[in-house]
Formats: sequence, structure tokens, C-alpha cells
Amino acid sequence: MADETGWYHVSSSTNRESIATHGLDPRRMGAARGIAGSRQPEREGCFLARGEAGWRFFVDLNSTGGPVDVWRVRGVEAGTLVTSLEGFCYFPGAIPADRVELVEQDAARR
Repeated sequence: MADETGWYHVSSSTNRESIATHGLDPRRMGAARGIAGSRQPEREGCFLARGEAGWRFFVDLNSTGGPVDVWRVRGVEAGTLVTSLEGFCYFPGAIPADRVELVEQDAARR
């Protein structure tokens, strides 16, 4: 399933319909907590992870209070990403729905 060179985003499964319709847009963060448990976007962008090892880290970190989905993100160049103070990569801005694909629903922690 995972492309080790690809980028992935992990989000609460309650966001599935919104992401499928609108893509990844931090301005649309609703009632669901962020993966680290935040109630609002931590950055003006979308956190991305490289390959399965990357997205598994975020699935295992899950502090949303429920299941999470894994989305493959296309069309992102590494040079466009910003590294947060905590060392995580994020794309500054929104990513349209036609560039994301749901690859795992209700992903379980290991």
C-alpha cells in the first residue's frame, strides 16, 4: 500500500468527508482534534510524513480520541515543505482534493 517515496497525511476519520470534498485545508479544522491532540491548527499548513514509517508514527501518536485515516498526497515537492520547530514537515497552505487519496480507513495503532 505505501509508496516509501510518497507523502502522507494522517487525520481523524471524522474529517474523511471534508477531506474527500475539500482536500487538506487547515482552515477547515473542525471539532476533531489534531493528531497531537490540538483543538486548532498548529501551523498554517498540513503536516505530511514520508512513506509508511512516517505515517505509522502519526497513527501511533494518535490523540484524536478516535480512529484515523491515512491519505496519500500527490504533487508535493520536498523543497516546498517547511520544517516545524518540533522537526515535522508541513506544506504551507491547503492541498486540493484532487491531489489526495484515501489509502487506509480507521488505521490502527501497532
